[in-house]
Amino acid sequence: MFDSRRVTFFDTTLRDGEQAAGVNLNTLEKLQIARQLARMRIDVIEAGFPATSPGDFNCVKAIAWEVKGVTVAALARTKEGDIRAAAQALANAERSRIHIFIATSPIHMVHKLRMTPEQVLSETRASVSLASSLADEVEFSAEDASRSDPDFLISLFKLAVDCGATILNIPDTVGYAIPDEFRQFCRTIIDGVAASEGVIFSVHTHDDLGLAVANSLAAVRAGVRQVEGTVNGMGERGGNAALEEVAMALATRADIYNLTIGLDTTRLYPVSRLVSKLSGVMVPPNKAIVGANAFAHESGIHQHGVLVHRETYEIMKAEDVGSVPAVMVLGKHSGRHAFRDRLESLGYQLDDEQISRSFNIFKCLCDEKKDVTDGDIEAIISDQVLTVNPEHRFELVDYAVSVGTGLATATVVVRRDAIELRDAATGNGPIDSAYNAIKRAIDFHPELHNFSIRATSSRSDALGETVVELKYGEITAQGRGAATDIVKASIQAYLNAVNRLYTQAAAREIKLEEAGGNRIVLKERRQDIGE
Repeated sequence: MFDSRRVTFFDTTLRDGEQAAGVNLNTLEKLQIARQLARMRIDVIEAGFPATSPGDFNCVKAIAWEVKGVTVAALARTKEGDIRAAAQALANAERSRIHIFIATSPIHMVHKLRMTPEQVLSETRASVSLASSLADEVEFSAEDASRSDPDFLISLFKLAVDCGATILNIPDTVGYAIPDEFRQFCRTIIDGVAASEGVIFSVHTHDDLGLAVANSLAAVRAGVRQVEGTVNGMGERGGNAALEEVAMALATRADIYNLTIGLDTTRLYPVSRLVSKLSGVMVPPNKAIVGANAFAHESGIHQHGVLVHRETYEIMKAEDVGSVPAVMVLGKHSGRHAFRDRLESLGYQLDDEQISRSFNIFKCLCDEKKDVTDGDIEAIISDQVLTVNPEHRFELVDYAVSVGTGLATATVVVRRDAIELRDAATGNGPIDSAYNAIKRAIDFHPELHNFSIRATSSRSDALGETVVELKYGEITAQGRGAATDIVKASIQAYLNAVNRLYTQAAAREIKLEEAGGNRIVLKERRQDIGE
């Protein structure tokens, strides 16, 4: 039953969010995020773009099979192959939605599609008609709508409804819109289409001008009842609308919007932490709603005000978004039940085998340090538990480093299948020399595109967590490692990234040539993705 006062949320973290530069989530990681989105009572999860690669197809299929209580969506162009791939991947979804898009702005139609408006209308008619016969719901998106002709959009949306679409999306694909302008634009489209009550208008905004959330809220005031976005605002270029910000704006300023949402907002902070950890994209401390400083007060005046009356400087409670820190300290005397509870509070939902692995690693870590922090736990989960077996699997066996005043030397032993590979090299420091030794040992020389290391807590015995991004030809992969020894953490991160390069290459049908030089043979199937 359609409720005109309820705003639904369409999460595209696993599709548009993963398009953020340097982000590459595997199926296990995407399943973790999808499970937590479902627990947060998200309305729709866009699980991926099945036609782009076998990996994306299988990921959408896995989420559709396992994650219940939500609508699972898959993106498709207006091509028949895309639509049938989406339908096949969604076959086991409790409720399925095929999300079709085609560009509608003059600049996109002329320069990207090389199609006339009449051809776009024809493509829309055929694709929406097909999709409506293959899924429970069809959503139709006019890519770059905010730079499109309103009269053309109205005609296109009317056609899409006639062919079976029940959700009409108005994307601000390049973040060009201004809130007042966008509110009027959306109102013009909604009034012009004059669709029946069962048709929902949606909005998908980007943050190129820092206005994604403001534009989404402006659209809601115009009558839009579905907001599309991502956790932490992750996504292409400047990112998408941050769903946690839109949700809390609607909840906190109910006096203005007079609308309802179905989200369990107490899950916002744990889901934010989970996405940040698995994607490697850090949340700025001053980030609204979920940043580390969102509910912090350093000014003496502010502290006094909060102590006297909390609402003097807090317009919402930390508890409302689930960001109250746990006070229980975990250590070597902690049991499995307490450990499982902490995992739940951090936003992880693991099976029994994964919990056993995690607990064993946790106990080993307890022998190295007295107290294990939340950051330590998150690091070992993302680094050592949520991994897949790629086409090639390199594992660290042993290493040794020697550092002098001007030169460092490292020896590294790596196992591939049952074979141990060993080599040594010099470098500008222990990590540089270790990376040089690895490249010699495995005879593979990707480019180190990014490197960062941080402590998992402010304690002196914190784990060092390393994130590296490797690039080889047309593909990039991110790896993580965590250990009390930062050299070991850095080696683990490098090998993890190498493994992911091979996994990506296999999923996208790219052949990596190790021996005989760094020649790369591309059989690229991935297409440019809209919105």
